[in-house]
Amino acid sequence: MTIAILFSFMGLNLCMARSEYWHQRVSLFDKLPVVRGDIVFLGNSITDGGEFSELFGKENIKNRGINSDVISGVKERLRQVTDGNPAKIFLLIGINDISHNLLPEALAARYEELVKEIRNQSPSTTLYIQSIMPINNDFARYKNLKGKEKVIVSVNKYLKEIAERNGAIYIDLWPALSDDSGKLRKEFTNDGLHLLGKGYKAWAAQLSEYVND
Repeated sequence: MTIAILFSFMGLNLCMARSEYWHQRVSLFDKLPVVRGDIVFLGNSITDGGEFSELFGKENIKNRGINSDVISGVKERLRQVTDGNPAKIFLLIGINDISHNLLPEALAARYEELVKEIRNQSPSTTLYIQSIMPINNDFARYKNLKGKEKVIVSVNKYLKEIAERNGAIYIDLWPALSDDSGKLRKEFTNDGLHLLGKGYKAWAAQLSEYVND
């Protein structure tokens, strides 16, 4: 167990080591600048896997998701997005922080620091804070997310408050993605966390009014 992982179990605000893939994507994003008028999807693997320009039929949508990213990782690469003063940012981050056993209060504090940086660096950008999506542990794929359903619900309550305090718009994704028991719908996933095509279409439908506004 590395020191970084050990401290994350304790709930301390310590950056995780970045993966080779993270650095590969960041180096690519350095060559693909965001410009004024762009709509940016910012987050982790769930965002990384989406073809949002095609889903919404808009050429000015840019995907800045990176597999396995965490709140501190997004903050570290934030200038790649905010320096371009995009029209909108759709932020979806936090599930990997939960899997690292970060406590809800510590996660919320870290998240609000990120939001404040976005507001300070690009105040004219409309910021959309998306709720952390439901998961489905029936697939038994991600052991670090076992029993974390209530944590996700608790964090989402914090995210709504963070949005209200910082002039952002909170979007609850659960009505579009969860079943009657609060789990990610089985037809939307094949591992209990990431989305299949139907899941991305349902997500896009939930966001359509905000993207097209």
